[in-house]
Amino acid sequence: MYLATALFIVAAVAAVWASVAPRFGIVRAALTGAAIFAILALATVRHARNEPHAFKIGPDGMSVWSRTGILRAQGRIVGCSQWSDCLLMLSLEDEGDRSHRLLIAADMLEPDVFRELAVLARRSAHV
Repeated sequence: MYLATALFIVAAVAAVWASVAPRFGIVRAALTGAAIFAILALATVRHARNEPHAFKIGPDGMSVWSRTGILRAQGRIVGCSQWSDCLLMLSLEDEGDRSHRLLIAADMLEPDVFRELAVLARRSAHV
């Protein structure tokens, strides 16, 4: 996924360069390309830090933690959608009735853990 993101950033910078350079010159194209690169690179780093890293499933719900140890979402499972064995979407509702949506790709977890989470989510969503 990081390779695809890096290729997207390169393509975006090249597109900006190709459209800005003929109109405003090489210097402005270089500055604009550098700004676009910085914005996309920082967004990529921020996304990687906030990506779910640890899941804790308890009797009263589920909590999701980021790689930096920040609690990203917590609550009981109120909705579940599953696309084959590839993707699981959970809807968590916290005590303040706020809803959090969580996408879990199958390759984020071990296959048995992914199946177990899918079964638990389907059961919790229908209760």
